[in-house]
Amino acid sequence: MMTMDLIPVDLLETFVAVAELGSFTGAARMLGIRQSTVSQHVQRLEQRAGRRCIDRTTHRVMLTPDGEVLLAHARVILDGHRRLQNHLSAAPLRGRLRLGASEDFVLSALPDVLAAFARRHPDVDLELRAGLSDDLYDAFDAGQLDLIFVKRRQGDRRGTSVWQEPIVWVGHPEFPLVPDAPLPLLLYPPPSVTRALALDVLERSGRSWRVAFTSASLTGLSAAARAGIGLMPHSGRLMPPGLSILAPREGLPVLPLIEFVVIGPGGTNPAIDALCATILHWGGSAGRV
Repeated sequence: MMTMDLIPVDLLETFVAVAELGSFTGAARMLGIRQSTVSQHVQRLEQRAGRRCIDRTTHRVMLTPDGEVLLAHARVILDGHRRLQNHLSAAPLRGRLRLGASEDFVLSALPDVLAAFARRHPDVDLELRAGLSDDLYDAFDAGQLDLIFVKRRQGDRRGTSVWQEPIVWVGHPEFPLVPDAPLPLLLYPPPSVTRALALDVLERSGRSWRVAFTSASLTGLSAAARAGIGLMPHSGRLMPPGLSILAPREGLPVLPLIEFVVIGPGGTNPAIDALCATILHWGGSAGRV
């Protein structure tokens, strides 16, 4: 078992260079130091480790078994050291960021995303606009928002996909579905992406329907759903509490896929890039479809 004092990083760097290049000359050239310095570094490293780590012959340099063990650990230590240097040398992000987010996202996952972002970048001030995806697209195109998290609208291929999933019918767990009666719908107002997709499916399936409740707020739609007023087409992943997904059955058609995307200016602002990365990380860690 190796017994050693703490080995300085510069000695580990020299040792790894010698091991990977197979020569003291090559290591000196790569590190920009003299060959005699490389020899001194290796000697000091072996003294610290208390073991011989390199076998020197006239033809090549080879690692001893202890050297192989040390090489594996040295690589891990140097990688961690580089990561720490990058973190400490990076200037903290500052400024104001204008975020637009789909109403569905604001009342479900957004608190987790904001908490993760704020922990890492406490000096960035955030301004939030919640709303319908189409309205957020327009605000982004008008330069009023820096980053938007929205449902992808038809024909617009911008942005990075966070996830996609089938739209589902959401309502009170004991909502009575009457096959011959018009389906009572709880909908966002136009130009809601989910509304347009759901109504198109209902029209093509021949299922009668009526708009029983309209609200631009998910809080309002959720209240109506919990009251048993009707059903709403919604993201199952972002479903408000107290509601259930109703399985497709007679008179309740299967709804199409919907895709959530994040759209920004594309690598021009570190704060925007950081928030975008946080959203994408949440999307992936929470089980992207």
